[in-house]
Amino acid sequence: MTTATSYTQLPKGPTWFGPAENWLDRKGKGAWIAVMVLGFIFFWPVGLAFLAYIIWRKHMFQKSCNSSSYFGRNHSMTRPSGNAAFDAYKEQTLQKLTEEQENFETYLQRLRVAKDKAEFDHFMNKREKEAKNTQ
Repeated sequence: MTTATSYTQLPKGPTWFGPAENWLDRKGKGAWIAVMVLGFIFFWPVGLAFLAYIIWRKHMFQKSCNSSSYFGRNHSMTRPSGNAAFDAYKEQTLQKLTEEQENFETYLQRLRVAKDKAEFDHFMNKREKEAKNTQ
């Protein structure tokens, strides 16, 4: 008679560290580094444990800790939605915002030129007055 050994796999559920780990992942690499540094400050083995955990999970070697990168989130601005009316509205609104930004930048440039001219005129008037006072 032979005996059969059966292995049961334990369910992989959230660990006690799961919510904190998810929160740190949402905050990004800076949060992981801050926790590690605080661990070193308060009790160096804790900091060392965080460093080992970060390396083990390869957090520092990934492009981003978040599931979607910065550019991936903004890619939806140019992607068509499939609704022609909404896409036309979005295009019109983006065009209007682009024009407003260009107009505002032109206005700021005119303000800078006017400010520079006023400062230069003030300098020249002051210099002219000083030249008259020395004569």
